[in-house]
Amino acid sequence: MVTKEDIEHVARLMRIDIENADEYFDRIQKILSYFDILDKANISDEEIPVQQIAIDDLREDKHIAFDDKLIEQLKNYKGQYVRAPKMN
Repeated sequence: MVTKEDIEHVARLMRIDIENADEYFDRIQKILSYFDILDKANISDEEIPVQQIAIDDLREDKHIAFDDKLIEQLKNYKGQYVRAPKMN
């Protein structure tokens, strides 16, 4: 299982500041217990349907030339830059 020290270590590696590892510990324990339930489910005898399509039945790829400069088609293009929306 996961320890609180493991959570703090992973948070440091991911450069995430967490004040209280206890609240994450409970959440992670619940997630791992759910994975244990999924692991116990015996699905090895289940048949998984797979849809197979022959290559001849796929559409043909066609190249369609685009003569305009794509960057000039952007509505927020100004000179050499594209103005992006603000990040909050």
